[in-house]
Amino acid sequence: MRFGRTAASGRRAGNVEDLLEDSMPKKMHASDNRGAHLNILFIMYDQLRFDYLSCAGHPHLHTPNFDRVAAMGVRFTNAYVQSPICGASRMCFYTGRYASSHGAQWNGFPLRVGEQTLGDHLRRAGMDCWLIGKTHMRADAEGMARLGLSPDSQIGARQAECGFDTWIRDDGLWGEGPDGFYDERRSPYNEYLKQKGYPSENPWADFANAGIDADGDKATGWMFDNADKPANIREEDSETPWLTQRTIEFIDQAKAPWCAHVSYIKPHWPYIVPAPYHNMYGANHVPAPTRHEVERDVPHPVFGAYMANRIAAAFQRDDVRQKVIPAYMGLIKQCDDQLGVLLDHLEATGRMGDTMIVLTSDHGDYLGDHWLGEKDLFHEQSVKVPMIVYDPRAEADGTRGTTCDALVESVDLAATFVEAAGDKIPDHIIEGRSLLPWLRGETPEWRRYAISEFDYSATSQADKLGVAPRDARLFMVFDGRFKLMHAEGGFRPMLFDLKTDPEEFHDLAKGDAHEADIDRLYGYLAEWGRRMSQRVTKSDDDILAMRGKSMRRGILPFMVDGSEVPDELTKKYRGPAPKRYVED
Repeated sequence: MRFGRTAASGRRAGNVEDLLEDSMPKKMHASDNRGAHLNILFIMYDQLRFDYLSCAGHPHLHTPNFDRVAAMGVRFTNAYVQSPICGASRMCFYTGRYASSHGAQWNGFPLRVGEQTLGDHLRRAGMDCWLIGKTHMRADAEGMARLGLSPDSQIGARQAECGFDTWIRDDGLWGEGPDGFYDERRSPYNEYLKQKGYPSENPWADFANAGIDADGDKATGWMFDNADKPANIREEDSETPWLTQRTIEFIDQAKAPWCAHVSYIKPHWPYIVPAPYHNMYGANHVPAPTRHEVERDVPHPVFGAYMANRIAAAFQRDDVRQKVIPAYMGLIKQCDDQLGVLLDHLEATGRMGDTMIVLTSDHGDYLGDHWLGEKDLFHEQSVKVPMIVYDPRAEADGTRGTTCDALVESVDLAATFVEAAGDKIPDHIIEGRSLLPWLRGETPEWRRYAISEFDYSATSQADKLGVAPRDARLFMVFDGRFKLMHAEGGFRPMLFDLKTDPEEFHDLAKGDAHEADIDRLYGYLAEWGRRMSQRVTKSDDDILAMRGKSMRRGILPFMVDGSEVPDELTKKYRGPAPKRYVED
């Protein structure tokens, strides 16, 4: 059985039904017309680990509003992103396609012109599709220029924004160095802070992501030593509340049906958070790192290269983890509180009864586990994400407050949204599968394995390993028990058995006892590699409708005497000749 009851922080397991009852919007009890004009609130948090929620069992971090949505919907406990890096992962969410299908496989790699996205699919179904927050998308400026698409036109603007209409876009990370700003676009958030009176050309860096040290100097969030200091900003002016208010402004003016992609920059680094969240948690709330010396014993070369980089070296220090993780928890707590503001607003305005809510993340965060920091590789801490889906419609009543352990991929959300909008899923384009059957309590035929990809060609690790850009690619295949990592470039694979080794310490590919499992997973990877991924201009239905059509339009080659086809097809080619031009 793939369903179970969700855990709820602060309540005994036997009282989960009480939490469900308390969490249900009043409109849902009073109306049988739920979801007549369904809206979709697609909320993404940046770098949020799957296990840093109380409904997922975190021992210290209480997230009652994430729990509230989980009690109203289904929490998918085995959800995997298609690439554990911001830009590539998001392009998979937005297109419903694997990273090697859409090609934008690293931050800053443009999404090519013409790639269909959520906006394209949902508008065909009569639903608007809006962006509020971050996308990390780089426009294919060369492709747009080649096709004469002006970014000032509607179609050009949508091409430049992942297919979304933009309510407000701010990707965060307004870093500034000797060569200028990391992001050269205008920051709406910075402009907001200036209007609020913060005296800086870059208040994101000087206030929202910096504290004050003992000497009265800026204590930048870029330095882990400062993670325990409060950010020098009023809490209500910090990034997460700011985006929440922009979302409320959108909801209050929006006309159904709409999809709003609300994309928060936090809890992504810099790891610094305003008061009172900066000291809600301390070193006593920091778990021991999930790592083992055996991991450093003749490691896979790629894994070894990542364990040796500057990020990993910092997170291998206990003093860094004891400052960073409490700040990370504070950022998540602030996200949860602001989610509560959104949920309360939906309740107060009657929107909870006709709005699907999805909570997820673009990837996780190692936080020192496996001797690593950041994301990038395929351990659970990096590639597995929270995914909670609430569907207000009556057909989802039977699964409220449950968990589902099916192997879910981030590309499944695009398919889910298209079906929720009432349209047929274009499965020759969207490679994911709709989650709606699981929400309805059905047990559909499902995938046997999940796939993730990582292109590290632009990294220093590829340089140190001497790997050519086209070979600096990693693939994960996970069948629910065994997880294989394949590395191009002539490297051996990695293999973990999550049943006997859930911490993923012991790389079974170092020996030869699991060759059958390795071969089986390579078979899955080969099967996936043969998928039909680029025939996006013709669906199977289109092709079936084409069969025989040319014959009905007079194209009749390879016949001997015409008896091979019905008479009606040769009618135009039979009968008296209109005039003789040749002699016998």
